[in-house]
Amino acid sequence: MNETICALATATGGAIGIIRISGPKTLEILSDIFTKSLAKARPNTIHYGHIKNKDEIIDEVLVSVFRAPHSYTGEESAEISCHGSQYILNKVLELLVKNGCRMANPGEFTMRAYLNGKMDLSQAEAVADIIASTNKATHQLAMSQLRGSVSNELSLLREQLLHLTSLMELELDFSDHEDLEFADRTELLQLTKKIDSHITRLAHSFETGQAIKQGIPVAIVGKTNVGKSTLLNCLLKDDRAIVSNVHGTTRDTIEDTIDIQGVTFRFIDTAGIRKTTDEVECIGIQRTYEAIKKARIVLWVIDDIPSPKDIQEIVEETNDKHLVIIQNKEDKENSVKIPLYTFHSLHNYTFLRVSAKYNQHIDELEKTIYEAADIPTLTETDVIITNARHYDALVRARQSLSHVLDGMRSGLSGDLLSEDLRDVLSTLAEITGGQITPNEVLGNIFKHFCVGK
Repeated sequence: MNETICALATATGGAIGIIRISGPKTLEILSDIFTKSLAKARPNTIHYGHIKNKDEIIDEVLVSVFRAPHSYTGEESAEISCHGSQYILNKVLELLVKNGCRMANPGEFTMRAYLNGKMDLSQAEAVADIIASTNKATHQLAMSQLRGSVSNELSLLREQLLHLTSLMELELDFSDHEDLEFADRTELLQLTKKIDSHITRLAHSFETGQAIKQGIPVAIVGKTNVGKSTLLNCLLKDDRAIVSNVHGTTRDTIEDTIDIQGVTFRFIDTAGIRKTTDEVECIGIQRTYEAIKKARIVLWVIDDIPSPKDIQEIVEETNDKHLVIIQNKEDKENSVKIPLYTFHSLHNYTFLRVSAKYNQHIDELEKTIYEAADIPTLTETDVIITNARHYDALVRARQSLSHVLDGMRSGLSGDLLSEDLRDVLSTLAEITGGQITPNEVLGNIFKHFCVGK
């Protein structure tokens, strides 16, 4: 933390390149290679000049100055905006290192921001998510986390848990007075249940968060030659899959993604389901069933009235999925309109008629797929867990809290309950990088009680 670091902050090859510097000697080092001294530069100001090596001018630049603690890292910081030439960028970095900087390690600027209290761990992780965001939904989730949605939610839980722990530990301090009870056990049980429900809701949001972050899996299934590959190409607006009248053309899963209303959907075209002795095609059909298991939405493509056996099979394979039944080839002259009562045994399904060949009703299909995903309307205050580390901590916190609930119901002593509560606090603290200390619990006691009275 006593070293001054530097690094290129933009991708190479652009018209402009930005080099970021942070550390105690930032302005001192810059003054040695800039046309004027920046030692007394005011915060949040931009300075025009030249980067020079003795009498040689390297480039015409703008230098942005940020004073501690009001900078990204919380340290003295600056950014050099220069031309994007690889030679210029390398030369400026070389001069910075020569005059006392060290090349930054990956993520070191954000790590310093965390260590200097500019953000907690969950917010620091959100920086990487923002950079990696590929659509509106992932960007909204990352921005929400960066602005402290997860931190604020955990802060409320933490305050309630500290209150519980304080009451328990206060009783331990007066354990020689057996008749003294600072907390009504019934009220404590209700509060613990409420906290448990809150943690459970956060943990359950991880499935939605992962789906948004990685793309919602959608399996396109059906018999051979019903138009599955044509439908995939239509949705992707690209000839991604081979289309042929020959049965069994698709022998393996083909996967690609599209963006629908700001959410990424991962479409998987599968081998047509039929009886076959072809060994390779059999492997492809097996992978079709595997794709159905992994999918959140299943598009069942048909072009004629399915048999009761086919319907029963799709019921068994998709009982926990949202099923969209698509009657394709509506454009054909001999196309039969399949009556809805055909699917009376199915639940949680949507039925559509389309022509993938002529792009008919595809907009309606996209809308149906988006609605089937059941993505909540996201706002900046929504808390959805997208990070596996956060999810793991929440699961462990919930396990410790279940011990507290069991202990309260069975009349376990306060010291043992207090230990489990501390485990919950410590585990939740892992998410934001905070530490729970005895002094904090003590401070909470004095805040809520007048012990000496």
